[in-house]
Amino acid sequence: MASMAFSTQHKAFQTKAETYASRASSGSTPYLQRQGRLRQSGSACHCTAGSAGDSGSAADAHKPSAPVHRSQLLRQAATGAAALIVSSQTAAEGPADAAIIEEDAAQRLYEAVGACCTSVHIRLANGEGEGLGSGVVWPDGLGHVVTNYHVVKSIVSDFGGSKTLTVGLGDGGAADREYPAEVLFTDADNDLAVLRIAQPPANLPTIAVGTSGKLRVGQSVFAIGSPFGYGKSLSTGVVSGLRRAIPSPVGTIIRGAIQTDAAISSGNSGGPLLDSGGRLVGINTASYTRSGTGRSSGVNFALPIDLVLQVVPNMIVSGTQRSPRPIR
Repeated sequence: MASMAFSTQHKAFQTKAETYASRASSGSTPYLQRQGRLRQSGSACHCTAGSAGDSGSAADAHKPSAPVHRSQLLRQAATGAAALIVSSQTAAEGPADAAIIEEDAAQRLYEAVGACCTSVHIRLANGEGEGLGSGVVWPDGLGHVVTNYHVVKSIVSDFGGSKTLTVGLGDGGAADREYPAEVLFTDADNDLAVLRIAQPPANLPTIAVGTSGKLRVGQSVFAIGSPFGYGKSLSTGVVSGLRRAIPSPVGTIIRGAIQTDAAISSGNSGGPLLDSGGRLVGINTASYTRSGTGRSSGVNFALPIDLVLQVVPNMIVSGTQRSPRPIR
């Protein structure tokens, strides 16, 4: 599209050059005369030579150079102006084209993977909301959802059954539907929990699972979740650091966490962190906030998927957790 526009402009300049050239050949050059940019001598224009210090004698320096017809100068000027505009517009369009490509990739990623992110709601018996988080549909087709332990901590300790747990599936808008769910297993030391949807829909979305071991600082990542209740929200950023140590909800240390500047706010916990290929590389977990403000500092953390893969399958298959190997 841009190249077609440039070609059109270039042709326009050539047309103008031909018009100016025809006027010059007829001796009518009012524009150039007003500008005073060319020294006229009869029907030809002469360029001024360099200073006496240049090669040649001083007398030669004051000699006019070989005459150049006005039409030739005008054609050269018009062609040069067209080339200058084309090159400047190409430079301006380059970053814009790159931004469009990046935006298109983010849109495609969201459309492909957004449905795999769930909202997790905890409500009191009277229907009032008490807690909100996010989760990821685990790709086993059995209705399992992985989230953070701290998201469902209050319902795990609710022995009286006064609270209910639901998982929201959909596109984050009016199409969202909530399904009753239960907490199957938890691993508080690693801040992980596995939920099960009581009657999952037949067409559960699936997500591709990647690896966190090959992540590099500066790599693009995408976080999807329900910050402050706004479901299926997308934020983008980069990997800011690797192999970070963060505290768990029970005071133990989780090692190997991914640090990112992709926004992770209240309600994002448990949602997916994705690489640019739409692969699951982490579970969004924590964010440092400015003291007393509740605002994010841009220092956010996700559990590495390599750790999640060591914990979750064992909880689902055997109902027990195995101490994971340290993430180095």
